[in-house]
Amino acid sequence: MRLPPWLLSDRAGLVLLAVLAIIGIGVPVLNLLVPPDNPLHLTAYTVTLIGKYLCYALLAVAVDLVWGYMGILSLGHAAFFALGGYCFGMYLMRQIGTRGVYGDPVLPDFMVFLNWKALPWYWNGFDMFWFAALMVLVVPGLLAFVFGWFAFRARVSGVYLSIITQALTYALMLAFFRNEMGFGGNNGLTDFKDALGFPLHADGTRIVLFVLSALALAGGYVACRWLVSTRMGRVLVAIRDSEDRARFLGYRVERVKALVFTFSAMLAGVAGALYVPQVGIINPGEFAPLNSIEAVIWVAVGGRGTLVGAVVGAVLVNYAKTWLTGALPEVWLFALGGLFVMVTLLLPYGLIGLLRRREAAT
Repeated sequence: MRLPPWLLSDRAGLVLLAVLAIIGIGVPVLNLLVPPDNPLHLTAYTVTLIGKYLCYALLAVAVDLVWGYMGILSLGHAAFFALGGYCFGMYLMRQIGTRGVYGDPVLPDFMVFLNWKALPWYWNGFDMFWFAALMVLVVPGLLAFVFGWFAFRARVSGVYLSIITQALTYALMLAFFRNEMGFGGNNGLTDFKDALGFPLHADGTRIVLFVLSALALAGGYVACRWLVSTRMGRVLVAIRDSEDRARFLGYRVERVKALVFTFSAMLAGVAGALYVPQVGIINPGEFAPLNSIEAVIWVAVGGRGTLVGAVVGAVLVNYAKTWLTGALPEVWLFALGGLFVMVTLLLPYGLIGLLRRREAAT
């Protein structure tokens, strides 16, 4: 099959897709076929950790689409990530336990503890996989569309829009902390057992989730690369560089921004949905504004407006976080802040931008 020209010309993207294909095949082989006493064996913990990095990378691609190509510095994409996670977490909670004599669903443990008598209406349908999968896209996408429609029509932009997106995710975090919301309060949703009848703790299920994460990242990258290579992509860059001029040329800027912002939120929702069954928990802490800020730092480190850089930055920063929080946990936040300052001052185009400038110089 012949690749489209917009993908053939993207050398960095082709390398990324090749790497994803290699790890998508190599990781299962090293986990399932290599004996545990072999130094090449990958443990279940390592597989889950790499799967988390892939989910974070998809979130970073979603952030880079709106920030790097449209100039919208979103400090609230963790909200869409968490909403996608909660939607799939609700499905996983509905798989726990048997059904009553009359087919009534068994209440989750936290609802029993709080003396709830029946499932809230908004939990209906989440016992079906297809419905939960649909909600993973619909809930973050709908919130992003409604938010974007009003914000962009009011021509809110710049730092003001960033503050509003941060306020949005903070408000959602406070709401989900409340027990009355019916989402587990402070503890969130956890103690998942199986999905589609397959036990989540089985090695085979972990591998399937890992492969799905790799495929989702590859698919998300290709979709975003296609989008920015079309005429729509050129409009996005025009809006980023001069929104007033793009509006003067006749483009409906608010509609374009709302559409792409919604698509980006849906990608973040998919990342959250794949993240939850691998880590085994989703709680309101995922809405924390710091998580959105970290996602922005991933993109800045890798290279804003490159998509590939977002993936590289997400993986490298999270690997550093894993290592540093284990060795010197009290240092991590200072290191993260220092990293952002260093990249802003010394590497304004990120690691990918630095590589491209060196290639151009040679």
